[in-house]
Amino acid sequence: MPKPSNQARDLKTWRKQTQKLLETFQPEDEVSVFIKPDPDSMASAYALKRLLWRKVRSTTIVCIEPVKRLDNLAMKELIKIPLMPISDVAVADFSRYALVDAQPDHSEVFSGITFDVIIDHHPAKKQWEAAHVDIRPHYGATATMMLEYLRGARIKPSMKLATALLYAVKTDTSNFERAGMEEDVRQFQYVFHHADRNLLNKIDRAELTPEDLDYFQVALDNRILTKKRLYTHMGKVPRSDICVQVADFFSKVHGVGWIFVSGVYEDKLVIVFRNDGIRKNAGRTATRAFGDVGSAGGHKGSARAEIPLDSLREAGVKAYSSELVKFVRRRLKF
Repeated sequence: MPKPSNQARDLKTWRKQTQKLLETFQPEDEVSVFIKPDPDSMASAYALKRLLWRKVRSTTIVCIEPVKRLDNLAMKELIKIPLMPISDVAVADFSRYALVDAQPDHSEVFSGITFDVIIDHHPAKKQWEAAHVDIRPHYGATATMMLEYLRGARIKPSMKLATALLYAVKTDTSNFERAGMEEDVRQFQYVFHHADRNLLNKIDRAELTPEDLDYFQVALDNRILTKKRLYTHMGKVPRSDICVQVADFFSKVHGVGWIFVSGVYEDKLVIVFRNDGIRKNAGRTATRAFGDVGSAGGHKGSARAEIPLDSLREAGVKAYSSELVKFVRRRLKF
């Protein structure tokens, strides 16, 4: 008797994991899917909403922060992803709670919610209690996982959903430069044939406003480069994603092994980490440097830390740019 092919074995695995996920829900359920908005979380939540179509009474994607970054706004508006601000929902009214592309310790908002489903690709700091927990830190994007769920349910994604998932994998792996593995490549190739490349280009090009250039200038003016490590502090920023964009920009500089970019956003010090991927671990570095004073973690090539300014004040660190720079450099031994 011939052995099943790799594809047949994969389909069998995907069907099992999809069945396990769907068993968490009942037809009368009103489901909320919570996200911190970025391409991967929006696409993954949209995919889960599609999976639950006709399986539950309703599915609402709840956004805990405003969508501000231009490419995220373009993605939301062009694909028409239905996001509901958390301020407009009564959290207690839902019967089931799902979390995608995040874990309960990634935001204070999540701490008061008992989740039934947690699907994520970031490393876990603890074992979560939920009916369905699927955390795969070896994957480059949660969207890759959601594509496996869709294929396990025999659902061919619509053009708009496929475009969202394609963009999510592309973004979270930085075009497979920062992260990604065979599974990400395979699902990228699969969904590529169902996506609208013109729509993808419109989203991809909507990244910066003329005002954003001023922050790049600040980052350039404040940069400190020593021993193949680059650090810059940007002061107050209108959105935390500016730090991400600057870090990605600096990661293109030849010969720089580590990039650290910090800024103050909504009473938090945000530090974004990037590296060249050569025998380094950004997530571990972020946790060691800032895990005791705030939330910190990530992948080998990219990571992030967020520290409330109140916590820094309690530790005797004043919220002046010069003091914050000293604090970050001391913690990073920079």
